[in-house]
Amino acid sequence: MGPITAERRQLTNLAYRLLGSLADAEDAVQETYARWYAMSEQQQEAIESPGAWLTTVAGRICLDVLGSARVRRERYVGEWVPEPLPDSARWIGGDPADLVTLDETVGMAFLVVLDSMTPAERVAFVLHDVFCHSFAEVAEIVGRTPAACRQLASSARRRIRALQASAVPAGQRVEIVRDFKKAWEAKDIGALIGLLDPAATAVADGGGQASTVLRPIVGSEQIARYAIDIVTWVPGMTILESTVNGEPGLIAQQGGVTVTVIAFDIADGRIRRMWAVRNPDKLRPWTAAR
Repeated sequence: MGPITAERRQLTNLAYRLLGSLADAEDAVQETYARWYAMSEQQQEAIESPGAWLTTVAGRICLDVLGSARVRRERYVGEWVPEPLPDSARWIGGDPADLVTLDETVGMAFLVVLDSMTPAERVAFVLHDVFCHSFAEVAEIVGRTPAACRQLASSARRRIRALQASAVPAGQRVEIVRDFKKAWEAKDIGALIGLLDPAATAVADGGGQASTVLRPIVGSEQIARYAIDIVTWVPGMTILESTVNGEPGLIAQQGGVTVTVIAFDIADGRIRRMWAVRNPDKLRPWTAAR
């Protein structure tokens, strides 16, 4: 592997965190390499740090994609949820999902907070706080002054801090998700309500390609009733524990094929938010799974 192609892992990690979509991240990385190979050999040799050049170009491409994503989301059917990733043991496609390092910066709750930011905020925060680039380097990508980029990252950091303040230990998250699975399979509405925060929110993403609710479901009782309705409507559905974006989650399968991936945000010992992804375009790494 040459020094240029060796950057692919870093670029894919960056692009996925910036875009929340594996497909879009793949496209951004491909476009970055296309621009590199479009240059003459002399132009390439004149670049002091190819890695830094690739990062700058990828960052700018992602910034443009984030800008146009706002328009695309307006046409999206129902709610848009970031694309969930399996762990490497479940993914057999090799490239590019296994290039994404699963840590707290790709947790679904983290990605949803990133998605609420402006494109410039998101790029500044991810490049500086997650990938340790200087604000001078960030400024070159975002097209603002280093001081302005510092402000953008600071604003983004406040939102992330609020999320991290209520974090629950990993072992406790596993137990709560496991208890939710058992209660769901048993159609135990009381147990489900007890595991959910009274003001919990459930969001589903079918992208107009899979049947699901188009708006968030709010309230523990409403979510519990809907969950039980689902297992009643869909006989033969199998619910399995899984790692979703590096955190405890569930998948639902029909005929051995993953049709839904569910991620959780847990705070103060209860499920605060749930995200169910059913859009088949976002389940490619899962349907190729063992």
